[in-house]
Order: sequence, then structure tokens, then C-alpha cells
Amino acid sequence: MKTNDPKKKAILESFKNGLIVSCQVQHDDPIYHPDIVALMAKAAQWGGAVGIRANMPDQIRSIKAAVDLPVIGLYKQWVPDSDVFITPTLEAAKEVWEAGAEIIALDSTFQMVNGRRACELLPEVKEAIPEAIIFADVSNYEEALNAVKLGADIVGPTLYGYTAKTKHIENPDMRAFAQMCRDLKDEAYVIMEGHIYTPEDAIKCLYLGAHAVVVGSAITRPHYITKRFTDLISGYQNDWRAEERRAH
Repeated sequence: MKTNDPKKKAILESFKNGLIVSCQVQHDDPIYHPDIVALMAKAAQWGGAVGIRANMPDQIRSIKAAVDLPVIGLYKQWVPDSDVFITPTLEAAKEVWEAGAEIIALDSTFQMVNGRRACELLPEVKEAIPEAIIFADVSNYEEALNAVKLGADIVGPTLYGYTAKTKHIENPDMRAFAQMCRDLKDEAYVIMEGHIYTPEDAIKCLYLGAHAVVVGSAITRPHYITKRFTDLISGYQNDWRAEERRAH
């Protein structure tokens, strides 16, 4: 059942039919600068974004100081012998919350990390930080259904294309996403994230029932935008997604 908490509901309803911009940069990215994410967030707010998705406590703090939009926070930490990297521990979730994010994004897939399924962290975070809104990042419908049962406030196919079974994927699975919207809309907010590169694709997602759409690389990461072009121009001799997926 969707949350009845008035503070949470106000934030979630403010996203309706809107664009959330992912403003992230890694320290080894060619565009890295201490001020870059704050400038990205300011530009996103100027352009009409309803929220920001951000990585790492220091970047979350910078963004919260720069704009007055709700922040979906995560903490990418690459775990040895696991494909899980989005907020993989309770400690990471607490750091995201303490940095000022209203929403905590978690890997809520069936992938294994630290001897258990990643999704098992979700109820622990809800218990430890009950004030937080939880965004469950999943890779398929079954994981989305499970995350909702575990109490996720938001669910989205963020990790479609990043798990062992979907690493060959570049385009979104619109049919599976439509099923999420139809079946889960009364239990949680379904937000599209992943592989959305044009305004037209974002509109398709809203038409299918998305509460909102998250777009990142197509807006805020010019090095990846360039690599998508050069990948095609060179006859697909290189795969830009390999660079996007690598551990930092």
C-alpha cells in the first residue's frame, strides 16, 4: 500500500508526470570538478526538473546546498565478487540519509552480496530509518513485485542492463515496465529509470503509466553522450556501455 505519511506523500506526489535528473560524476570522469554536480543540479532545476538523483554523501550535500528539489540519494560501492554496487549496506544507506537525501535508493534485485540477496537490505533500512522514502532499484518484474512486498515506496527498473542476465541490454523493456505500472501502481510509485535518451522515450514511459521519469547520462554526462555517437560512427568497434558499467 502506498504511504499515508503526509511528508512522504507530498514529496512523492510532487514528482507526478515530471522529470528527475540524475546528477552524478565519478572522481575519474573527465568532467569531474568539485562543483560540477551542484552546477548540474542548478541547470536541471532551471530546466524544470522536479527532483535530483545523486551519488555519494559529499555530492548529495553539495546538491542540497545548491537547489531546493527533493533528492534521491545512493552510494555506489563496488563489492568484491558481486555485481551489487548501489547502496549495498545499511551503513551506506545511513550516510546517504545523513547527507540530506529524502529518498534512499537501494539495489533490490535478487543478486547476491555479502552472502545474501541484495533485496534483503530493504526492510532493514526501513526499520533503521523509518522517515526515509525507499526507492527500490530492480532489473525485472519479479524483483519489482518482491520489492513492493518488502515495503518499497518507489520501484523502478534502474538495474535492467546491469545484472548478469541483462548486461547485453541497451534499450528499455517497455512491455515489462508497462506491466509494472499496471500491476503495482496501487501499491507503490512506479518510476522509469534506465536507457531513456530522448524526450519522446520519456513521454512513452509516462503514457505507459510511469509516475515520473529519471534521465541521467543523456543530460548530464557529455563524455557518455559523445561515446554513444563515436560507438556508432566507428561501426560499433567499441561499446560505450562497457565504460558506463565499469567499477570506479
